[in-house]
Amino acid sequence: MNDLNYYVNEYAIIDKNVTIGDNTKIWHFSHIQSGSTLGVNCSVGQNVNIGNNVNIGNNVKIQNNVSVYEGVELEDYVFCGPSMVFTNILLPRCEFPQKGSKFYQKTLVKKSASIGANATIVCGTEIGAYALIGAGTVITKNVPDFALVVGNPGKIIGWVNKKGERLKFDRNGKSECKNYLKHDNIVKYLDF
Repeated sequence: MNDLNYYVNEYAIIDKNVTIGDNTKIWHFSHIQSGSTLGVNCSVGQNVNIGNNVNIGNNVKIQNNVSVYEGVELEDYVFCGPSMVFTNILLPRCEFPQKGSKFYQKTLVKKSASIGANATIVCGTEIGAYALIGAGTVITKNVPDFALVVGNPGKIIGWVNKKGERLKFDRNGKSECKNYLKHDNIVKYLDF
């Protein structure tokens, strides 16, 4: 650690006008672009690009070879697996470039969601809190809280608890542990 209370590898590039929280680590060949904010206790792996004006919450882990483009926001405790992909333009064309944030579709990854290795998140979507996106999955529409999603295109195949363990529900929609309720394909955590 240095006197700035975070670690940046000597081969990383940090642009001006970037905010980095305490105890965050940025590893080699990564680039944090202007206007971005990283919270406390984050880990930014090797060869990661954080685009301009990206907001990343606290305790976020971004594995190697991930680009978090402008228009993407990661809330606290989000996990981005190795080589997973975010997009920010729906109809990219080299002949007719769409430059600038007015063209970017927003993507929000909510608290504690996990995205597996090599998954692709198409822009304009929202990934719910505690959702679990399987490796190689392609997300083309919004994902509800606690959903377990796999495939191309991604489909909900089940539900997980806050720790990522599969949930089972009785016919009244109550989980075996009694902490979760499923109704109309929405799962809620029951805060006692």
